This record gives sequence, C-alpha cells and structure tokens, in this order.
Amino acid sequence: MSNTIGESPTAASAPPPPHEVEVIGRVLRVYSDGSIWRSDKPGIEVPVNDDGSVLWKDVLFNATHNLHLRLYKPASPPTSTKLPIFYYFHGGGFCICSRTWPHFHNYCLKLCSELQAVIISPDYRLAPENRLPAAIEDGYGAVKWLQAQAVAEEPDTWLTEVVDFSRVFISGDSSGGNIAHNLAVRLGAGSGELAPVRVRGYVYLAPFFGGSVRTRSEAEGPKEAPLTLELVDRLCVYWVGRFWGLSIPVGETTDHPLVNPFGPNSPNLEKMDLDPILVVVGGSDLLKDRAGEYAEKLKKWGKKVEYVEFEGEQHDFFTIDPNSEPAKQVIILINKFIAANSI
Repeated sequence: MSNTIGESPTAASAPPPPHEVEVIGRVLRVYSDGSIWRSDKPGIEVPVNDDGSVLWKDVLFNATHNLHLRLYKPASPPTSTKLPIFYYFHGGGFCICSRTWPHFHNYCLKLCSELQAVIISPDYRLAPENRLPAAIEDGYGAVKWLQAQAVAEEPDTWLTEVVDFSRVFISGDSSGGNIAHNLAVRLGAGSGELAPVRVRGYVYLAPFFGGSVRTRSEAEGPKEAPLTLELVDRLCVYWVGRFWGLSIPVGETTDHPLVNPFGPNSPNLEKMDLDPILVVVGGSDLLKDRAGEYAEKLKKWGKKVEYVEFEGEQHDFFTIDPNSEPAKQVIILINKFIAANSI
C-alpha cells in the first residue's frame, strides 16, 4: 500500500507522542509511555509562620532512597524534664506532597510549640514510581532511625539531649494516617523490637483507608467543599480513586491489606494487641465513614480507641488552617492523649 501523498515512510510509521493519562493538580503528570513529571514546587502555596520559637533541621535517614526527615524542637525546652517524641507522616494520597510543603511545615511548627514535643516529620517514596508497600517500609525505616539514634555511641545530640525515648507517639494525616495504622499493626503493643524506644500510642488524622465497596460518605462526596480548586480536587471522589489507582500494587484492588484494614486478606485486628489509638476526622470528610467503622470495630473488640468527629469540617482541616478553632481543639485532644498514655 502506498503512503499518502506528501507523507514520508518514516513519519507514517513513527509512534504517536506520549500523552497524559493522569494529572494530579499542578504537581504530577503520568504519561502513556510510563514517564512521570513532577513539579519542583509545592501544590499549596501559603506563607510560612516561623516566629523562631521552634528550631528545626533536615536529616538524611535513608541514603539508598535519599529520604530525609525534618526534626522540630522548642527553642527553649524545659531543663527539668525530657520531651515526648511525636511522629507526623504527611498526607497526599501516597502520590504527592513532602515534609517541605509549607502547610505541613506550618503544622509541625504548631505541633511542636503547642505539644512541647519533638516532632519528626519523615518523607517517604511516592507512587506511582514507588507503589505500596514502599511508603510503609519507609515509615518503618524512619522509626528504626530513631532507635539507631537511641543506641548510637555518637548520636545527634541536637535530638538526644532533649527527648524521652520511652514516650513516642506515631501520627499522620490522610495517607500518613494509613502509614501510622500499618506501623501499629506491624509493631503491635509492648514489643521490644524498637527498644529502648517505646511507642505509647497512635494518632490517625483523617486516615486514608479504602475498600472495594464504597461507603456512604464516599458515594455522596464532601459537602460544603472549600472554594479553592486545588483543595476540591484533592477531596473529591474522583481523585481518591485516582490516588489508589496509582499507589496500590499492580493487579491488586482496594481490598489490599495495606489499604483496607478489614479486607479479606488483612490481619485479624480482633486478635491483635494494639497500643492506644486516637482517630480524628472532619464531619464532611468523604473518608470519615471508614475511619468511624475502624474505630467502632476496634472498640467492640476491646481495644483502647478514641474517635472524635468535627462537625462540618473537611479533610485536612487542621493543616489547611492550623489556627482555626477546630484545629486548636485537635491539638488539645492530642495533648490529652499524650498525657494519658505517658504513664
């Protein structure tokens, strides 16, 4: 068959250029040939509120994958007592964000100041380049890094001189809350795996769980969504589905054990000894039903779980506006949780 007039044989046989198959806001694009583009700028631009009352620095904790964590401590810590340690794993659907995004940085500054604790905010490998379980493994590695500091002959004294390794709390928001859950399952309660580090409890902030059957809140979507395109995009059902599609192992479903705590192949939480857990969600968060079901089942099984829902609040309301009254109430809850489980 002859070529169309004016079309060279080379042009006729050349494959079409790659096209976008997934776009997450202004920060991530996935192309048909498998290539990935990521913005070097955060998807949310807000001023950093650093008044100097908190000191912070970045530390490499995984040289193989070039992963860093950010440490925060009060500029004037108490001299009579050591500080608890509070891990904060950022959200982003396992696909976007990092510890450096300004709203996460602001929230960690706030947590450090209000909790009077050392905050550890790790990064983890992102999907789709690194699908689950990569993020969970990195979360575990970030906690093992703390154990290494606790037993090191020459530790980082910037950290070790002010902390109490026996009072560690692990938290995260959204996908970070999922990481916290999976660490709770992996570590169990009272195991000596991290000695002399002792995890006392877990705080899940709007945890990102999934499942093959939609909940009512997922089906109906968020109500009274914030009037900024980026936030609406992050909150709507469409993007939740896309995040899972990009992050779960190829060929798996959202009933994967790392995604659905009650999936057909998930660990039996009823028979598992778990440390105390605080679950916090917004009442208008499309993820709230899964978080509520999680807390309800664990309570039924005799686990020490507290569930708090803030009426009318959206996903990540505590990081989007950390100075709002509901966000302040979240920190009060966390403070009480730390105090109650530090003995």
